[in-house]
Amino acid sequence: MPSASSLRGIDHIGITVPDLNAATAFFIEALGAEVLYDTLAKGQPPQEGADLQRRLRFLPGSSIRAMRMLRLGNGPSIELFEYAAPEQRPPARPNDLGLQHLAVYVDDMDTALARFQAAGGEVFSSPHELPALEQGPGNAFCYARAPWGTLIEFISYPSPQPYEQQTALRRWKPPERG
Repeated sequence: MPSASSLRGIDHIGITVPDLNAATAFFIEALGAEVLYDTLAKGQPPQEGADLQRRLRFLPGSSIRAMRMLRLGNGPSIELFEYAAPEQRPPARPNDLGLQHLAVYVDDMDTALARFQAAGGEVFSSPHELPALEQGPGNAFCYARAPWGTLIEFISYPSPQPYEQQTALRRWKPPERG
């Protein structure tokens, strides 16, 4: 069993989308994503079958139609999946079990939210101050939804946070652009 010290960090986040090209265009327009490569290009034979169903635990009759890896700033990549399936549910709500959102760090919250909204995303409210152990001048967050339903949190914490007085550990933060 690998030791905890062998873990280096989050490599990527997988998101199932209804249309790979539309989702890619949205991530480029809304968040400045860049396409790295297609693992399975649209138009190629889909990935399907009993072995894949066992490995991924998806419903019989489902297939992966396309997969694409995106780079998003200076953090984990985003892998987009387009499935064909006999039953597809909408994304989980925040109160459902499982992954509920992805958060992106931004330097300029208002500009990022305006760009996201202009690209077709829904911003739920104006930014809110981060809570207790994360508070500080300019430390804020705001939730939004991509056109297909994935929740995305915009977050910024340029100021020191109170939790830093309690531990030498620090949450990961993208390096400053230089």
